[in-house]
Amino acid sequence: MSEVRVLLVEDEDDLRLLIGEALRMTGYRVSTAADGPQAVTAMEREPFDVVVSDVSMPNGMSGIELSDHVARLQPHARVILASGFARAQLPALPGNVIFLPKPYRIPQLLALLPERAEPGDAPLPA
Repeated sequence: MSEVRVLLVEDEDDLRLLIGEALRMTGYRVSTAADGPQAVTAMEREPFDVVVSDVSMPNGMSGIELSDHVARLQPHARVILASGFARAQLPALPGNVIFLPKPYRIPQLLALLPERAEPGDAPLPA
């Protein structure tokens, strides 16, 4: 059984630390980024099974735009986008995106994460 690799993208420092630690305590391998550009850099360096991101973020890239980068760089990765806005208030989400309303509890996020990496999920080519 492979460890699930999660990239958590959250611009609020306290939330990023809290959610990241909660995921680590439940057995996930977690990397974090404070915004979309940092997340893209992380995805260029290592593979992830899941990318969890806020929809609204600073520095010129929304979670929706980030999901396009995920589809291009790591098409096998599951994308979970969280927002305090209702889904109907957001632009259309790409088909590969799972929506998570905020505020959410850790068990709600865990229910959307795979328990293990799928056998076909390979690391990025060198």
